[in-house]
Amino acid sequence: MKFNTVLDEVKVYEAGKPIELVVREYGVAENDIIKLASNENPYGTSPLVTKKVQELAKNMFMYPDDSMYELKEALANKFNVESANVVIGEGSDQVIDFCVKAKMNENTKMLMSKTTFAMYEIYGKQTGCTIVKTPDDEHNLAQFSELYKEHKPELVFLCLPNNPLGECLDKEDVYNFLDEVDSDTLVVVDGAYQEYATFKDAKKAIEPADLISKYKNCVYLGTFSKAYALGGMRTGYGIAQKEIVKTLHKLRPPFNITTLSLAAAIEALKDEAFVNDSISKNFDEMKRYEEYATTKGFSYIESYTNFITLKFDNLYISADVAQQLLERGVIVRDLTGYGLNAIRITIGSNEQNTRVFKVLDEVLTSLEKTENL
Repeated sequence: MKFNTVLDEVKVYEAGKPIELVVREYGVAENDIIKLASNENPYGTSPLVTKKVQELAKNMFMYPDDSMYELKEALANKFNVESANVVIGEGSDQVIDFCVKAKMNENTKMLMSKTTFAMYEIYGKQTGCTIVKTPDDEHNLAQFSELYKEHKPELVFLCLPNNPLGECLDKEDVYNFLDEVDSDTLVVVDGAYQEYATFKDAKKAIEPADLISKYKNCVYLGTFSKAYALGGMRTGYGIAQKEIVKTLHKLRPPFNITTLSLAAAIEALKDEAFVNDSISKNFDEMKRYEEYATTKGFSYIESYTNFITLKFDNLYISADVAQQLLERGVIVRDLTGYGLNAIRITIGSNEQNTRVFKVLDEVLTSLEKTENL
């Protein structure tokens, strides 16, 4: 059977390994497994959300409000925009898909960082467009600017903070770059981890209302999967000028998030105290990883997210470290597929992290240091 030939170049997104797989393949008891590969909030969701979902479980047979009026209004109030500036997606990655389909085809170009969220490239290749990447792994705006002038891409992705590495650009530098971009180029500012970056450093904070007011060709993306701890509910959003949102709505399937997802997101926005508390704990615990890396003699990327990237340089092979951790019930993300000798670890709870350090000690002791990788 023949399929669209552009799919020949598309790689399947590799999600973090599920707990069930580790139980089956390595015989580790489920209660002994720590999943720190998908950047989920280890503190669970707000009690307000749990209560509301339980109340509405009886309505699972009903389709959700496809206008998503209440959620759009809540997001509009939070970000000081109008509900007409908001589009809701099944996770923010669905809004990414909308943006790509709205602009890209086999005659267009897309610009992104060398190492960034894999779905940008995957969605792009589905359209047959040309992918242009910066030479550096981390976001380098000088390189973005040079490649933008050379290739004049129709779509640019900025991941702020960047997944899977964790670094984040200052807003002022981002705006300086946006000043150079033509009004017909769509720029997607992916703020999936912006709650964390804003908490840690105000210079990183990008306000959606300010962004789309100054740059009418920008789309800001947010999600409920990270700080709001609703990864299993698959709810995200885009904020942009009304004309852009109208176009993106043409690509949105009906009832694209569930009745319970819609209710959960609405309730989650009512409990900012929960979000702030989990973010504060996140950065307290991150300091332990930074100290651990320094003590062990390998480096890390300063992170503005809920994960940290540990770089093993010429000391260990990341694939070996990740595999040994997996066999002991600690699931992390090996970044070998990105061409990096590094692992990404979601910042867990205090108890989880204490166990991670213990298991990491065992793993690093068992592995011979590898010179000149």
